[in-house]
Amino acid sequence: MSQPEPATSRVRVEETGVGSVFVSNYPPFSFWSAEAVAAAEKALAEPPRPHTPFGLYLHIPFCRKRCKFCYFRVYTDKNFDEIGSYLDALGREVELYARQPAIRGRAPRFVYFGGGTPSYISVKHLESLVARLRAAIPWDGVEEVTFECEPGTLTRAKLEAIKRIGVTRLSLGIENFDDEILRVNGRAHVSKEIDRCLPWIEEIGFDQLNVDLIAGMVGETWDKWRETVRRTVELAPEAVTVYQMELPFNTRFSRAMLEGELEHPVADWETKRAWHAYAIEQLEAAGYEVSSAYTMVKDRATCRFVYRDSVWRGCDLLGTGVASFSHLSGVHFQNVDGWGEYLATVGEGRLPLGRAFATAPDERLTRELILQLKLGRIDAGYFADKFDVDVLARYADAFSELEGSGHLEVGDGEVRLTRDGLLRVDLLLPTFYHPRYRNARYT
Repeated sequence: MSQPEPATSRVRVEETGVGSVFVSNYPPFSFWSAEAVAAAEKALAEPPRPHTPFGLYLHIPFCRKRCKFCYFRVYTDKNFDEIGSYLDALGREVELYARQPAIRGRAPRFVYFGGGTPSYISVKHLESLVARLRAAIPWDGVEEVTFECEPGTLTRAKLEAIKRIGVTRLSLGIENFDDEILRVNGRAHVSKEIDRCLPWIEEIGFDQLNVDLIAGMVGETWDKWRETVRRTVELAPEAVTVYQMELPFNTRFSRAMLEGELEHPVADWETKRAWHAYAIEQLEAAGYEVSSAYTMVKDRATCRFVYRDSVWRGCDLLGTGVASFSHLSGVHFQNVDGWGEYLATVGEGRLPLGRAFATAPDERLTRELILQLKLGRIDAGYFADKFDVDVLARYADAFSELEGSGHLEVGDGEVRLTRDGLLRVDLLLPTFYHPRYRNARYT
């Protein structure tokens, strides 16, 4: 059943303001520091925790254009040789890590090429990089290789190369099918580029195609959103991920909003949640199932997301590339976030560590709890087995508060978010934060 269009006279609530965040880690990044880098170096110099899955993230920070809502470390002004220099440094960084006792000899469960736009780089650069990476950290037995793509950067030859390097999960950043919305939001691609690449993807064949959409892009309307959802359902990818537009501090839209110069109004949270709910309903009607607060899948049994599920269950994640984030043996750390500093540090044969945070056991417990809540349910037995903690008792006040507000239900050893809770999960998660981390800047 579709959602009605909001009346134009209706008073808007929960306006989208600058500073909203997508929760991806805990404690907040603003508590990480350069002083704690020694803890990361110590963790790397010691053997890994037994039976802990390991994964590799590779940051490819290049784009044709910078989206006006983007808050990642990306570059739009690098030429072929500069990209080659960066990829050489990335390969060198992975080789440096491969010598560390915490990494040496470990086989990754997953590999993730993120960005930026990994599909921006040339076939020559891609194949050279992967050969070097696999020599340092072999991934013959990997369960999943994910590769993020922007439609306008794809050619058939490039897709064939992406398939050859072992990619199993292709994630296509469509975001919206409307050309005017894509233009207003600063996206590089247009709809004809989406239409051009889709037959190639189907013919080449990947184990899983995921399509990304964003509910609430600037200029969105009910009619345009319905058409985007309709076309996505018609496309029938294995997975669809729907995000709600966020406005962290460091985006072009955020600056324009603060200066009163935003070209179009930004939908309020109630409207964005209504659009998101509509997409879920339409996908459910087409046979999809809820996999997380953001992702719908055709078949939960066969359509896995190993990267997400591993990270949200406390795996060791080695993040490589400028500004990348890692989590290893209970220590968070981030690489330096400047182009020159990253290249120089790696060029000198040193790990490019910028800041870190050594977590306490309770912080690791909270981290997994809040991230797994994004799945829509948590199993208390999992936390009892791993942490020897009854989370229903430990977080009883938080669960009671959110159950009273209709955002979740507790029973039979598990917690389930209601649909309303699922649609606003990132706003609910600070309820579980330790008091010292509440109301603090996230980044």
